[in-house]
Amino acid sequence: MPYQCFELSITDKIAHLVLNRPAALNTMQPVMWRELTEILQELQRNAPARALVISSTGKHFTAGMSLDVFAGESNVSINDSTAGGRANVVPVLEDMQRVFNLIEELRMPVIAAIQGGCIGGGVDMICACDIRLSTRDAFFCIQEINIGMTADLGTLQRLPKLIPEGIVHELAYTGRRLPAQRALAVGLVNDVFDTQEAMLEAAMQMAREIAEKPPVAIWGSKQAIHYARDHSTQDALRQMGWLQSGIWRTGNLVESFLAKQQGRAPNFDDLPPLHSFAEAKYELK
Repeated sequence: MPYQCFELSITDKIAHLVLNRPAALNTMQPVMWRELTEILQELQRNAPARALVISSTGKHFTAGMSLDVFAGESNVSINDSTAGGRANVVPVLEDMQRVFNLIEELRMPVIAAIQGGCIGGGVDMICACDIRLSTRDAFFCIQEINIGMTADLGTLQRLPKLIPEGIVHELAYTGRRLPAQRALAVGLVNDVFDTQEAMLEAAMQMAREIAEKPPVAIWGSKQAIHYARDHSTQDALRQMGWLQSGIWRTGNLVESFLAKQQGRAPNFDDLPPLHSFAEAKYELK
């Protein structure tokens, strides 16, 4: 289906999601949040791809949150004149945080390909991705502090697990731009490219390599990495045993060996679609 803020294509098990409002600097406004939720839920539910690349168009990856999100005409506008209105901040933020959580929770790896500015909410978004690539002109900015607020959609929770905490403090307190080369040096991005075309080709090549691997093993790797990030080594090792006991499949090893011997690409099963009780067709008798 056509989207107002995105273009989505799926080719050879690789999904490519493109932010496509360059004239508006790909700002994040209410329609974008709704469409992104729909797209991510569909990718999660039906697993039509084995990897997702998120890229953008125009000068900037995204200029961050649009004021439309909190404008008076929006049904998510915040009323800070009463205690009850301020209490509503919690569910509003949880609703928005949930969108980026969907990126992190996808059953496939997510590669962000970033050009130009990645500002405010853009940093929240790319921190939820598994891998980040950028062009040399890219920069990252925790813009919220520059407009009198604290970043609240995941940057301050995820970024300290990606780069040194001291760098996070610097960016969060000053609102300075983190240029691509320094982002590479501190580990925020995996690689930097001279052009957007070269970056996208690298992102697609990485996605193709991922798509050749067993999806269930990729899913298991993602689960183990995220669990280890948030737990002790001993807890993570114990979780690894439980995880492996559930996803182990000798047939995948055999297929890998045979494919290498026969000089062909291996053939692995896709992840099956997810089904919820809410969608179940069942009538009481």
